[in-house]
Amino acid sequence: MKHGTSTLHVELYIFCGWLQTIIRRTSSWWSKMESSRKVIELFYDVVSPYSWLGFEVMCRYRNVWNIDLKLRPAFLGGIMQGSGNKPPGLVPNKFLYMTTDLHRLAQYFQVPISPPADPFEAMFEKGSLSAMRFVAAVQEREVGGDKQVEQVSRELWLRIWSQDKDITQPASLSEAAMKAGLSASEVEELLKLSTSKEIKDKLKRSTQEALDHRAFGFPLAVCHVNGKAEVFFGSDRFELIAHCIGEKWMGPQPAASKL
Repeated sequence: MKHGTSTLHVELYIFCGWLQTIIRRTSSWWSKMESSRKVIELFYDVVSPYSWLGFEVMCRYRNVWNIDLKLRPAFLGGIMQGSGNKPPGLVPNKFLYMTTDLHRLAQYFQVPISPPADPFEAMFEKGSLSAMRFVAAVQEREVGGDKQVEQVSRELWLRIWSQDKDITQPASLSEAAMKAGLSASEVEELLKLSTSKEIKDKLKRSTQEALDHRAFGFPLAVCHVNGKAEVFFGSDRFELIAHCIGEKWMGPQPAASKL
């Protein structure tokens, strides 16, 4: 029995040593991964269909690339005014091209874009200020990630750019938020919060930060690499973003590329 017990002790000692080595190596690997993780800020507004494309692609890649994606809801109207830019919808030839372009992009990126019957009314007369304040309120209250921000933003895009529905009225915002999984009581609180000075200032700060990065439109991806901010505008710069952060672009559906 003594011999058997001694052998068992030796085996346990060897196993514990092996386990400690694995833990140390795993911890070291994880620390290196964390330290090499690149931060990408994505500034967007749900009134912009091109923002929707950039948003969906970056959300698909957030668990494929070694990145920490920061969603930054902001106000496109403020960007246009602050940068002196003119929306493409106000230039007739650009508007005609945009309609065709969005149809092609929707198929390529597999995002269900279907322009509203009156894009001018939806984008410029109604706008998105109340919607983006609501998203900012969701972000302010969310703890432990940005899943609610992601889902609420997506539901708002679906309303304006797929279902031709309003995104400006409280009832519209409530419907989108509840489809995203929020409760009626949470939505009521968020609607009140979205009209507060706190949230108005929060959205202004986010918009100003985008302007500080020389934004003139959305989507705007800001990649923080080795202490430097690399800025990319539009939904057609993913190959360059991948090159900038040392990752591989695998097309609009990275999960499908891995199969």
